[in-house]
Amino acid sequence: MAEEQGLDLVEISPKAVPPVCKIIDYSKFKYDQKKKQKEIKSKAQKTVVKEIRFGPNTDDHDFNFKLNHAKKFLNDGSKVKAFVHFVGRTIVFKERGEILLLKFAQALEEEAKVEQFPKLEGKRMFLLMAPKQNKK
Repeated sequence: MAEEQGLDLVEISPKAVPPVCKIIDYSKFKYDQKKKQKEIKSKAQKTVVKEIRFGPNTDDHDFNFKLNHAKKFLNDGSKVKAFVHFVGRTIVFKERGEILLLKFAQALEEEAKVEQFPKLEGKRMFLLMAPKQNKK
């Protein structure tokens, strides 16, 4: 029947009893499947991570300035990765860096939730925050 119509016989579910087959144009079938996969992929939400850099001796004005940027990023739906970069001998002030990041997390308590608490990796101590989901 498939050869008469110039189409292909495609086995849809081989484990069914009896096996299910369809007479379709196989190349069009593959094309439609690729198109569906591409559409699903395009609708998937992409996560963007914005980084904010501090030093262990960051002052209040700079802190507030960067805090406002973080609020804007979170309202746009991006994640925020805040980190304190220790240069040279400033690695001695690990506690200051941790206090700074915890203060940052506390200031953004209403807009975001902490995904990863302050953690030291090499010369950087970082904190990862994600925006809270809006309840409608």
